[in-house]
Amino acid sequence: MDFVNTFRLALLALARNKLRSALTMLGIIIGVGAVIATVSIGQGAEYLVQQGIQSMGTNAVFIAAGSNRPGGLRMGSWAIKTLTMDDVQAILREVPMIREAAPAVMGRAQVVYQNQNWSTSILGTTPNYFEIRSWPAQSGVAFSQEEVDLAENVCVLGTTVANFLFANENPVGKIIRIGTLPFRVDGVLESKGQSVMGDDQDDRIFAPYTTVQKKIAGITWIQFINASAVSPEASQAAVQPITALLRERHRIHPGEDDDFFVRTQSEVADLAGQTSRVMTLLLGSVASVSLLVGGIGIMNIMLVSVTERTREIGVRMAVGATEQDVQSQFLIEAVTLSMVGGSIGIMVGLVGSSVINKFLAWPTLISPKAMLIAAMFSVAVGIFFGFYPARKAAQLDPIEALRYE
Repeated sequence: MDFVNTFRLALLALARNKLRSALTMLGIIIGVGAVIATVSIGQGAEYLVQQGIQSMGTNAVFIAAGSNRPGGLRMGSWAIKTLTMDDVQAILREVPMIREAAPAVMGRAQVVYQNQNWSTSILGTTPNYFEIRSWPAQSGVAFSQEEVDLAENVCVLGTTVANFLFANENPVGKIIRIGTLPFRVDGVLESKGQSVMGDDQDDRIFAPYTTVQKKIAGITWIQFINASAVSPEASQAAVQPITALLRERHRIHPGEDDDFFVRTQSEVADLAGQTSRVMTLLLGSVASVSLLVGGIGIMNIMLVSVTERTREIGVRMAVGATEQDVQSQFLIEAVTLSMVGGSIGIMVGLVGSSVINKFLAWPTLISPKAMLIAAMFSVAVGIFFGFYPARKAAQLDPIEALRYE
């Protein structure tokens, strides 16, 4: 008996009980659809995280004041006062892997324009910060280095702040009040969206770091440094020279903890990517249980089918069908159930991903690899769970089978 005839007979046998065949496929349909939908959710989350990391800038290196002072005194984050503008200059001068570096000081204040007000964070920095972060202005310009040197009351707005304070009005050139001080708005930045940590990067005002130090935060040190390396490889290679340089400048003795920490974009990307992959694997594993349940359903129905068709099997063997022919027929029936169910399940998964993306506003990313794996897995389920019933049918005694009523 050739494959074509065996396949035709398998389809005819399944068509005799259409409702039962459809209900048997339902487990595979749900399983494959759930796997594709959940994997697309996980990969969409990973894509979102990677986009957030890319928004940090190109080849980013992040140096921040720590919370541990040599001698054991622990303070709050960014509270150590040893990180200064001289450290920024020293890094640029003595670490050739670093292309640009910008200091940063954080403050928070109530911002007022006419009858509108908004509480937001104020980040003090230098003009090259926007180059490091690849963050151009959508209107106006960033403040100049001269304004930084003179600690001028000028600022650049994130789009969230601009929208709350000015609505449809052009903010450039307008005067706002930050705390009790008047500031001129020089520009508005393009939208960056959420960061890796989930906070709104556009809900921020940028001003010269000297102005924030003296007039808002009331400090003389800087809290962190945003740097950009010459290449992705150089960003990782720069960690050790920066660490050695700052330990020397801060007079930290061997065996003492650093009063700062250094992070690279690749470290953040690897950690975030690993977390997203674990989440995707977890979601996919949970959804795969549905495939297992569907496989058990196929085995159950095929065992029932063998029992119902015992006399038919005996007749086939009596007229010359071999054990291999009988086994192939029942195995093909099981694989056909799983393949048709898998095909419908892929379509269900694609539709489900689109629905999640549209109505829940959650990014989904359809993976052809996940679709291929789900299809192959559904076929494997059919073979695995169909083999025992097929083997049982093939091993029936023809004489006993013919006597079966």
